[in-house]
Amino acid sequence: MNINKKTEQSLEFKISDWELDFYSRPIIESNGKKRWELIICSKRSYKTEDIFLWNKKCPANEVNSVWLTKALNEAINDAKKEGWAKPSIVRFWRTSMKSIIKKSLEAASIEALVSRRTYDLFDRIEFLEKEIYPNENGYVRGVLAPTFTSTMETSPKPLPEAVRGDALTIAEISIEELKSAENWPMEFGDIFPIHQKLNTNNLVPGLRLFSKDRSLALSAWFSCLEPIKLNINKNQLILEASEDDKWLVTDLPEKDAKILSTKFLENKKNSFGYQFISIQSTPYIEKFAGFWILRDIELIS
Repeated sequence: MNINKKTEQSLEFKISDWELDFYSRPIIESNGKKRWELIICSKRSYKTEDIFLWNKKCPANEVNSVWLTKALNEAINDAKKEGWAKPSIVRFWRTSMKSIIKKSLEAASIEALVSRRTYDLFDRIEFLEKEIYPNENGYVRGVLAPTFTSTMETSPKPLPEAVRGDALTIAEISIEELKSAENWPMEFGDIFPIHQKLNTNNLVPGLRLFSKDRSLALSAWFSCLEPIKLNINKNQLILEASEDDKWLVTDLPEKDAKILSTKFLENKKNSFGYQFISIQSTPYIEKFAGFWILRDIELIS
């Protein structure tokens, strides 16, 4: 009996979605070609404190789906050795590599999701670009490996009337409160542990939506949206989502917009860019139909 239990436990793999980037890096190799590299990390969750990290250099003349498919299978095997299950979803945001990445993930029987909701991947790339690449031979300071920025030309679309809710408010909660989100009752959403050492009293800006009769429907819609971050542009509150979507949440009174924008920026700087969206039937019920943690990450390309 004990042997069977031990066998069952050995089959309990850690489960997480993956985040992936396949692109050139700010390094010129000895052959005079730019370095290409596959970077993979698992998405942080409350289920495990671990995170799976995996990198592999790609020869510049082999940047194709054949190489990437082989590398993905290698990463899956290495992850398995470390106790990780094969991911069911992989997120990526590199639009110029969409065709190659999608083809490779399809070959590996993994769902490809084009989304900038890849916060752990952004942190990983930033760490490599600041701490690792500058110490390597061939490092080139400057713009060689562009990263995603929030500067998009697309104009915001108004939120569909069906998901606007009955009322909304811009609110703040503390880092300490946000860290306890794991214990909050919620039907839909996406939350993850905050691992940075931040002042727990720092305030996190966010959006609260209320709908007495349709809070679950709103939350289901938002769960498919891949919300990324909230911005205040002039007198408009804008939600960026998915690959390059922009949604106009509401127009703000001009006299309030400047104050709110300043507070948004201040709180973003003090709280590592964290934000939130909550959906409830009323402001008084202690249950969320939906709750998402967001991050406003500004990476300079």
